Amino acid sequence: MSEATQAPAMALSATTRALFDKEVAKYPADQKQSAVMACLAILQKEHGWVSRESENAVAEYLGMPPIAVHEVTTFYNMYNQKPVGKYKLNVCTNLPCQLRDGSRALRHLEHRLGIKMGETTRDGLFTLQQAECLGACADSPVVLVNDTTMCSFMSNEKLDQMIDGLKKAEAQ
Repeated sequence: MSEATQAPAMALSATTRALFDKEVAKYPADQKQSAVMACLAILQKEHGWVSRESENAVAEYLGMPPIAVHEVTTFYNMYNQKPVGKYKLNVCTNLPCQLRDGSRALRHLEHRLGIKMGETTRDGLFTLQQAECLGACADSPVVLVNDTTMCSFMSNEKLDQMIDGLKKAEAQ
């Protein structure tokens, strides 16, 4: 038995079920599994990450094998498979970005934050992740903040300004 099927499904609240229903309604009845990404995003928004129990709840709701949901969760870096900091920083280090200082940007952030890629700062503010591709090779180095804000041409100075700005916003 795979690890994905061993964890029990978490109970979904009525509010969550209503949100799932709204997403499923966008697809033909025989294609409700197409809502898997939206359902995972809903649970991540509620809990901050997608646990195996969350994956199994989505699988049960959509009538999918749990491993199929787990494959979606692990394929896309927008789904957090463990708790992350308030600010998730994804640094693209794919080959085109490495050739344009993506690795330098990652090393600078590791040094500045005092953590390694994949770790979260002690204060829970920052999680640093490596991204396979953010689709902005010409703008490298690039950092995606919280899966929504793309920061381009990130020199060490710009990286420091970004970190200082996020810390300042947190202090207010």
